[in-house]
Amino acid sequence: MTKQRIAKFIAASGVASRRDAEKIIASGAVAINDVVVTTPATIVDDAVDVVTLNGKKIQPQSNLALYIFNKPLNVMTTARDPEGRTTIYDILPNEYKHLRYVGRLDYKTTGLLLLTNDGDLVQKLSLPSNKIPRTYVARVGGEKHQFDIARHGATIDGIKYRPMEITEIGKNKLRITVTEGKKNEIRIVLRACGAPVQKLHRESFGNLHIGNLESGKIKKVPQKDVDLLLKTL
Repeated sequence: MTKQRIAKFIAASGVASRRDAEKIIASGAVAINDVVVTTPATIVDDAVDVVTLNGKKIQPQSNLALYIFNKPLNVMTTARDPEGRTTIYDILPNEYKHLRYVGRLDYKTTGLLLLTNDGDLVQKLSLPSNKIPRTYVARVGGEKHQFDIARHGATIDGIKYRPMEITEIGKNKLRITVTEGKKNEIRIVLRACGAPVQKLHRESFGNLHIGNLESGKIKKVPQKDVDLLLKTL
């Protein structure tokens, strides 16, 4: 028998983060045993209570699960795209379509994308304050590169970007580590360095690495690696 706050229950189900769960509850969309609740501190017993969202039963998740998905090129990290482009959920097998993504990889970026059944974990892994390192490999254009702009931290169009670790691993090929996750930050900052990105691939997120996982495939992260990641939060 497990008693907990309704907001925590919803977040643990993977439906939403704790913060979003509170908003959903306040909207009147959640009911316990057919009685609408609007207070996130309401206690629910998942052994006997039936919790619904807009009339649909919410299933509690018994165990946190984390997966690595190798996002292909020209695929949107979203549930639905108004322009009709392919999304990750068009590619994922049915048994994984309930998972939520952690952050985003843009349409032209490939590589490691984390998916989980835990809404709270999505929020924690996405927080810039946790400074989780994400490492990418990039192929860039240009001839006169000024990477010190990125290494020292850049301000572009009024937006501040944290310093990036940049290692040149071949001709016009870079390994880049960031700790923030602003939208398109690598493309924006490298363009300012005279090195427009031609190809971008994420190979790691914290202690998790994509390894030899094929494009479009998904694998479960071993529990020991999940535990190690959680210790850094």
